[in-house]
Amino acid sequence: MNWRRAVSLAILSLSFVMFAACGHSEEEWQAKLRENQQLQDNLNAEKAAHQKAKSDLDEARSQIEQLGLKLKKAGGDLSTLVADLAEQKAALEKMRKDKDALEAIRKRFELLKQKLESLTKLGLNVTVRKNRMMIQLPGDVLFDSGRVDLKKDGKEILLKVAEVIRNDKDLALRSFQVAGHTDNKPLAGGPFRDNWGLSVMRAREVLAFLVKSTEEKNPGGGLPTDRWSAAGYGETDPVAANDTPENMQKNRRVELVVMPNVEEMLDLKSLTK
Repeated sequence: MNWRRAVSLAILSLSFVMFAACGHSEEEWQAKLRENQQLQDNLNAEKAAHQKAKSDLDEARSQIEQLGLKLKKAGGDLSTLVADLAEQKAALEKMRKDKDALEAIRKRFELLKQKLESLTKLGLNVTVRKNRMMIQLPGDVLFDSGRVDLKKDGKEILLKVAEVIRNDKDLALRSFQVAGHTDNKPLAGGPFRDNWGLSVMRAREVLAFLVKSTEEKNPGGGLPTDRWSAAGYGETDPVAANDTPENMQKNRRVELVVMPNVEEMLDLKSLTK
């Protein structure tokens, strides 16, 4: 910068000499100097403005670049957000459908329960155990101790149960299992060998009576054979501790188990709360 200033002074001095040689006055010379200074100031201002414009342009480019990165990231985030919202919407729709399906099952369950409630008037217990709705028949009413021949009172109860099921279209189309149960008192020999054999034969006897034709001389329940089965559990599935005569009597029972449809294979207990 010093050499430029020296050159400028030299030029001004030469200009002064030339200006003076041309016969111009001091006042004219000063005016010329002021004009030159004004031009120099204008030039410096233009340079400063140019430098600032360049700096502003660089800053603007940097901001545009950063904004572009933010927009790119925002676009990705937006895509993720849209995907998340779509997923949440689908999940909510599935929950709504599941809720509607559960409500439909609940209504069918309540209707089934109401239809079976009429059997409680006969002194029977309609309950839900192990995710199964069942009609509990007291074993001592159906059979004498250690026997598998149905008693007269037992047959009368089974005929009334069969009538309720047979005369209801929905119940008649359900599948049932006859389940025999005993207390834990061991059998003292006999044809059934153990409680397993006794419970199986009692279940079989109840089943045979329920599906027996109503048109025979000694009519049965007249229920469809293809919807009924039998099983014996012996003493393995008690409803009470075998610690008193009263509790042992509760365990000596036959249950008519309503087998659930596929869509009903859920926790039925939750529907009764």
